[in-house]
Amino acid sequence: MTGFPNREVLLRWAPLIVLLILMLFFTALEPRFFSVRNFARIAISAAPALMVAVGVTFIILMGSIDLSMEGAVSVCAVSFAFVFLWLGGSLGGWGWLALPLTLVAGAVLGLVNGLVHVRLRIPSFMASLALGFVGTGLAMLMTGGDRIRIEDPAFRALLTTRWLDFPVMIYVAGLFLLVGWFIQSRTTLGRNLYAVGGGEDLAHGSGLNVARVRIMGFMLAGVFYAVGALMAVARIGIAETATGNGFMFTSITAVVVGGTALWGGTGGVWNTLVGVLIVSVIGNGMVVIGLPGYLQDGILGLLVIIAVVLSTDRRSVSIVK
Repeated sequence: MTGFPNREVLLRWAPLIVLLILMLFFTALEPRFFSVRNFARIAISAAPALMVAVGVTFIILMGSIDLSMEGAVSVCAVSFAFVFLWLGGSLGGWGWLALPLTLVAGAVLGLVNGLVHVRLRIPSFMASLALGFVGTGLAMLMTGGDRIRIEDPAFRALLTTRWLDFPVMIYVAGLFLLVGWFIQSRTTLGRNLYAVGGGEDLAHGSGLNVARVRIMGFMLAGVFYAVGALMAVARIGIAETATGNGFMFTSITAVVVGGTALWGGTGGVWNTLVGVLIVSVIGNGMVVIGLPGYLQDGILGLLVIIAVVLSTDRRSVSIVK
């Protein structure tokens, strides 16, 4: 019968349908949910997570996993704060140099992550998890447990200055999302990430340097972690060891719920955008309607299980490990 969409079409559009249903559900329970002011709140909370999740997307596209983002975000945030204040603490002076230097720091962290995974032949989840703990410890060592305040009005303008009722931060996040899409779909690296995720043996057999692609993928993810760190600092005006807390669960949940397959080769940054919005809408909607926050993690956990079950062809899976 041709009147019904097939499985692939349903899976492709399922995350967006879920997002729309959630918005209608929360609006029906509390009309204040559907307002520009509330959408701005959702966007502000989603922007840093989106940047981190875009970085995770590149890793998962090539069939790996990265659990280092919390440590990486904390190190990038603290490093930015130290360098920014050392350079005068103002974007109007030499402080602007701290921005590209933070991106370089993120790339270096990603490079180390990739090298440990590839050169030492350690599974990506274990290598990245260990380096995430190292990053958190390094951030603690750098700060001594203290908070570093960033009060420069020009930098905080990412949050305080609004265009069409939305902070500048949202437009910056949109710009980097487009950069991620361009890398994913219009560059050799992006195509190679899909190739490695679609079949590493086949990619290697076709002459692709899989090790180099993996290392570059981790470096690229590190840059987006750094962007997320900058936005997290701009949002609250503070850099500390805890800046990266919560990003691991949120980002991986968003990528999976958005429709990017855990085994690689399928999905992309637009899926991740929908996934981040689903996570943010659930969190915001539960607050708006007055439900306890601890239910959020439970609901998101169920969504992850449902998303993986629906996106996996059970007939092709003989062993689950």
